[in-house]
Amino acid sequence: MKKWAGLMVVIVVGVGIGFFLSKNKTAPPAPPAPASQDAAIAAAMARQNSNTVAIIQSNFAGVQPVAASSTAKPEIPAGQPAPLQFTNFDPAIVLENLGRAVHQYGTRFGGNPVGNNQEISAQLNGNNPKHINFINPEAGMRLNENGELIDPWGTPYFFHQLSGTDMEIHSAGPDRILWTSDDLVSH
Repeated sequence: MKKWAGLMVVIVVGVGIGFFLSKNKTAPPAPPAPASQDAAIAAAMARQNSNTVAIIQSNFAGVQPVAASSTAKPEIPAGQPAPLQFTNFDPAIVLENLGRAVHQYGTRFGGNPVGNNQEISAQLNGNNPKHINFINPEAGMRLNENGELIDPWGTPYFFHQLSGTDMEIHSAGPDRILWTSDDLVSH
């Protein structure tokens, strides 16, 4: 009989906790309005020195269309989910492959490539002391016409140097805007 009483207490407490938790859920906060985001970004940029602003702007430069052809897809505005440009590669795998290439470069030369996307891409593409090409198109790594490594949606990657041997690589994800919830990050 004590077993049943104990079991009933556990069930009643569990149901009560479940009811309490379901009643205390609040709606997630609404995302900030684009105008307030723009104002926050403008304020942050105003506090930076000109070198920092130039680096940030170079990493956020828009992607130019690769080549006009009869099969060209219509341009999708940033912020809207875009289809993959390279549909035979999973974006997470492409990012992992790129991270592996950066790691191989670092192992070979005793440190990561440095600079903005275009400079890092050039170093990985053979503009290094041994003229070794670490970029493998068959692994999903693609360059745009500006010589920048781009993710499967056609947006340039953002390289964040954490130390001489540690780097984060950010893909803007399907909405093609960095620092949103759908970004992919390799460390």
